[in-house]
Amino acid sequence: ADVLDGVRGAMSSGQLQTFDSGGQAIRIRRATLADCPAIALVQVEGWQTTYRGVVDDDYLKSLSVTDRTQKWVENVPVSLVTLVAENSDGQIVGFADGGPERTGRTDFRGELYAIYLLQNYRGHGLGRRLVQGVIEALGDAGYQSFLIWVLAENPYRRFYESLGGVAVAQTEVQIGRQTLLEIAYGLSDLPGSR
Repeated sequence: ADVLDGVRGAMSSGQLQTFDSGGQAIRIRRATLADCPAIALVQVEGWQTTYRGVVDDDYLKSLSVTDRTQKWVENVPVSLVTLVAENSDGQIVGFADGGPERTGRTDFRGELYAIYLLQNYRGHGLGRRLVQGVIEALGDAGYQSFLIWVLAENPYRRFYESLGGVAVAQTEVQIGRQTLLEIAYGLSDLPGSR
């Protein structure tokens, strides 16, 4: 099945994509500067719920929505693609961000930099839809492949395998006082890249 089943064209044409996720209507659209505080909140809460027991609690508690908001204010205007998912109340419940691969250590040219969802919105297909939107944008920009770096102990890393990602590299990263292993999952032959 096409990785972009049901998504192709909607994001590149600037239209909103609306779908049902766990009984709720969800819209996926490109992020604006006004979304930055909500993106930061989702990112901090995503880290705190996903990496509890993996990353040191003191580090997780130190994450600041204010600091992350500033990073997103700097990032959103220059990002190749930052998508947000919002529920029917207009609350941003997830986001994904991607662009050129940052390390230059692999043959993969695009990268999914981040994807986070509020805990109650996981497991209903929303993450897959956000990744699909980033893949489409990367393919439309001429990228033929992408990767994402994932902590080896990330409880959701099998999600990337379910998308067809294959482990292609690994490295150690410093997070707070810890040294943790990251695995890069790569995906080639992006739709739209030909």
